[in-house]
Amino acid sequence: MILILDDNTTRAQGLSSALTFVGEANELTTSGDLCANIDKHHEPIIVLGALNNGEHQQLIKAHPELPFLLIGETLKPLLDIANVIGLITEPFHHDVTTQLLHDCQQYARMKPTQSAHNPKAFNGLVGDTEAVNHVRFLISQVAKTEANVLILGESGTGKEVVARNVHLLSGRSSGPFVPVNCGAIPGELLESELFGHEKGAFTGAISARKGRFELAQGGTLFLDEIGDMPLQMQVKLLRVLQERTYERVGGTKAIHADVRVIAATHRNLEQMIEAGDFREDLYYRLNVFPIENPALRERGDDIGLLLKELTKRTAQQSGQSVKFTDRAIESLKGHTWPGNIRELGNLVERMVIMFPDQVVDVPDLPKKYQHLDVEAFVPEYPEELLERQALNDIFGEGFVDDDEQLPAEHESAADNIGVLPDDGVNLKEYLAELEVSLITQALERYDYVVARAAEVLGVRRTTLVEKMKKYNLNRD
Repeated sequence: MILILDDNTTRAQGLSSALTFVGEANELTTSGDLCANIDKHHEPIIVLGALNNGEHQQLIKAHPELPFLLIGETLKPLLDIANVIGLITEPFHHDVTTQLLHDCQQYARMKPTQSAHNPKAFNGLVGDTEAVNHVRFLISQVAKTEANVLILGESGTGKEVVARNVHLLSGRSSGPFVPVNCGAIPGELLESELFGHEKGAFTGAISARKGRFELAQGGTLFLDEIGDMPLQMQVKLLRVLQERTYERVGGTKAIHADVRVIAATHRNLEQMIEAGDFREDLYYRLNVFPIENPALRERGDDIGLLLKELTKRTAQQSGQSVKFTDRAIESLKGHTWPGNIRELGNLVERMVIMFPDQVVDVPDLPKKYQHLDVEAFVPEYPEELLERQALNDIFGEGFVDDDEQLPAEHESAADNIGVLPDDGVNLKEYLAELEVSLITQALERYDYVVARAAEVLGVRRTTLVEKMKKYNLNRD
């Protein structure tokens, strides 16, 4: 709606007639009635001309949410105000006026206070890049209509999320949202799945059953992977879209289809039409309002927000989460993401399993996701901890801590192990040689009967087998 406020009555009526002639709804108003008319009409465009009180600037700044057009060269200095879009001069030219009205509409659409950025309004649609905001804008525009929607995009980009948001923001939001994956249902069963069947319609039809169209009555039917639908089913779907009626398989009663249809595919339907694999008439029935869902590689700056959302969901499901360093996120931005958001979700789940409630850095990521040259942190441990680890590596379960008491029968043997040389010894090598010597002696004593050798060494048979492999002590 265009509100014309001009104390020059003759000029105001002339502009009103010109706008009416080209089909633009408008209304003359006065300063006293302006606020009431603004409340009455949703986001009107204000055309402002002469005011006897001269308070043009105060009026414009009092309504920063509304776009203004000015009439007359005398108001040209006011063009510096942000919400003044342009200037109209007499005689009124249709092409100039139309362009200015378009710019005013853009001002209203792209306001930062628009609900398109309200997370409650767009459930699950995460991101703040230009590509995602454009998808939000398209959803908000088409949701309030009954137009068929075709969602295009690669696998894993979240086409069903877009479809659900169209449903939630539509007048059918109180009705059901029924998704159907056309590629997951065999062609011979798809008709029964969509339209239902009567009892005895075919072998195995022991009772009547509602189809997805019937279940979606009063709501939205989402046909995912429409490109995988067989040609014979495409004909039947086209008939329903045209006539808005259908019958169950084996039935004769016509059922009215009070259903909004949203379809999606990752295929190039135009190429399929040329190849004879998709009906052109069905394509144009579905493609009333296309929405192109961007691939993840085209919205890399959203990866940080997506990770927060995905880790939050994982924490709700498993009770465990994970965090990513800033440079890990930068590394992920460099990936091409052929699996899109689905692939990112799988990566988050994998990282939660490997590093539960920990922080993930670039070196912790799988190799194909490491797109930054980052040197891994290598910790340094106290010497006594390294020595204990060396002894554990050598003796395994047979190693006894310093503060544990040796059995009495081994005390004399321990006393006779050896005396520390004056020039010292490499403890790790010395103990390894000692272990090899003792294992070899035990094996030779019992003719390589591993069970007997393990018994005399005081270790499990499986432990001894592992050590024999480690030191290559098998009989020649």
